[in-house]
Amino acid sequence: MAYQVIGIGNAIMDVIAPTTDAELDRLGIHKGIMQLIDRERSEFLMAARETSDQRSRLIPGGSVANTLAGIGRLGLRTAFIGRVAEDDLGRAYARDMASDGTDFVNAPVAGAALPTSRSIIYVTPDGERSMNTYLGVSGDLDRSDVDPTLFSDGTWLFLEGYLFDKDEGKAAFLKAAKACHAAGGKAGIALSDPFCVDRHRDDFRRLVAGPTDYVIGNVHEWQSLYQVEDLDEALNQAAAVCETVVCTRSGQDAILIRGAERVTAPVHRVTPVDATGAGDQFAAGLIYGLATGKPLAVAGRMGCIAAAEVIGHVGARPEADVTALFRAKGLV
Repeated sequence: MAYQVIGIGNAIMDVIAPTTDAELDRLGIHKGIMQLIDRERSEFLMAARETSDQRSRLIPGGSVANTLAGIGRLGLRTAFIGRVAEDDLGRAYARDMASDGTDFVNAPVAGAALPTSRSIIYVTPDGERSMNTYLGVSGDLDRSDVDPTLFSDGTWLFLEGYLFDKDEGKAAFLKAAKACHAAGGKAGIALSDPFCVDRHRDDFRRLVAGPTDYVIGNVHEWQSLYQVEDLDEALNQAAAVCETVVCTRSGQDAILIRGAERVTAPVHRVTPVDATGAGDQFAAGLIYGLATGKPLAVAGRMGCIAAAEVIGHVGARPEADVTALFRAKGLV
């Protein structure tokens, strides 16, 4: 099968667990924040869910996985490069990604030293989400996980900046970008987090100036990358070395620059219910537009509409027919 979009990133199973404030207190969970936890803590919380009288839902997660789900629902053929262990969560992750329309192309790792990554997300009746994330085996992704034969003419590649915390992840990125370009495709990355950019600034700058054709970041990430307060200065530095530069601005119009072309995409204002996944679905709409040859301004509008849809409900993946939303705006 020829894939139109391939993503590479952390394969993290989201364990959505309804709970109460009293239960959060009993488990020692800080309400409303994302907390990185170790393996022992994750196993304790998973065991606590098994004895709970409220059923948990398993949803394949991770930033790029959410983006691919959005792109797949828009009708493009998608594949995900990631690493899971051959355990119950890993097998469920691969199976559920495939059932949602994205091929998980890497077999679960037998005998892995670490288990499948998971984010145990406690949701209280007021809608507040308390995330407890164990990174597990997904952070061990390396060059061996990238199969160059997956790429064909016109494939778009999307990379997750979070994996830059390990040299093996960087090497996997570069191998994937090289294979993408050799097949005539376009490679891009999400900067992911200003603290991630702070830790790997020189590597990110080389990536923006080298093997990437498009880069998505928010205001803080772009300012961190070039260590300037003036956003325009940061974007101009990026645009001087990268084909397409995109900046999201949380409630304000997105900025997109490609060569001499600079456009803005208006945000689609809704009352936010859950901001989880807004950036992931912005990327989904944007990449769908770019991959299908839409003008830059149209691709940006698609990104904003897809982001607005996902913040209007709980969960990081679209529930409405986003293609219909595009059609209503005359974009398709």
